Amino acid sequence: MTAAGLPMAVPAQGLPPRVRIHEVGARDGLQNEKGVVPTEVKAEFVHRLADAGLATIEATSFVHPKWVPQLADAEQLFPLLGDLQGVHLPVLVPNERGLDRALALGAHRVAVFASATESFAKANLNRTVDEALAMFDPVVSRARESELHVRGYLSMCFGDPWEGPVPVAQVVRVCRALLDMGCDELSLGDTIGVATPGHVGALLTALAAEGVPTDRVGVHFHDTYGQALANTLAALQHGVTTVDASAGGLGGCPYAKSATGNLATEDLVWMLQGLGIDTGVDLGRLSATSAWMADQLGRPSPSRTVRALTHQEQ
Repeated sequence: MTAAGLPMAVPAQGLPPRVRIHEVGARDGLQNEKGVVPTEVKAEFVHRLADAGLATIEATSFVHPKWVPQLADAEQLFPLLGDLQGVHLPVLVPNERGLDRALALGAHRVAVFASATESFAKANLNRTVDEALAMFDPVVSRARESELHVRGYLSMCFGDPWEGPVPVAQVVRVCRALLDMGCDELSLGDTIGVATPGHVGALLTALAAEGVPTDRVGVHFHDTYGQALANTLAALQHGVTTVDASAGGLGGCPYAKSATGNLATEDLVWMLQGLGIDTGVDLGRLSATSAWMADQLGRPSPSRTVRALTHQEQ
């Protein structure tokens, strides 16, 4: 049992007063489930996340069902979320066909998914890095013409299972290309969870030197080696205020088998509350939501904070 008033808020110098959490559990988390979660359960999951105070919840992906069958119900799910007021519901669009589907349903925010490495671009998109960027160019252009907010995900920013270490300059080049084509923000992905705090700082420093504004950068860490929170703190120390996380620690990457779960949103909120950083999230409601979803999936939540607050057995 956790006593009331914990964690005690002890602010640290040089950190932002507020962090925006970009919740990815409903998309990045559920797309990696072996089974298909019913549409109604997904809709309730998103509603519960919104009730917990999360204001940016990635809803689904308009990718071909052949590649991600777990999200084949995007057309059925998205209208069920139309009653959510004041909540951003970005969706992933891999190509122009995906954008067409998102536009038809009235999406206001979309995301494209690029790679910093050739091996992952080939595995994920069957294209080279530059061919993938060329594919995204008209998608981003059309989205901006329709006054949509566009996020650019970049995978393998810190290491690649086939290529090993990824040079910082290589990551910076693709980041700059995504911004130049019109992306409003970037999400730096540690897809296989191999980043360490010094590496995070080096990449953010290099991006700033190339004129990439920190307020347009978010971070997306996986906790494969238990480094996600340490890496997040390093990013905050460099001025980042957008952090991706997944309720209950759901997710991985279907194209990188060594990728384990995302940073758990509850673990992130616990740390941020302890630092006196505002997120707008009710940790109790969020933990209850993740415990509920874990029950739907038939297994305990991997989040340490969820287990501590809801007394789940591992």
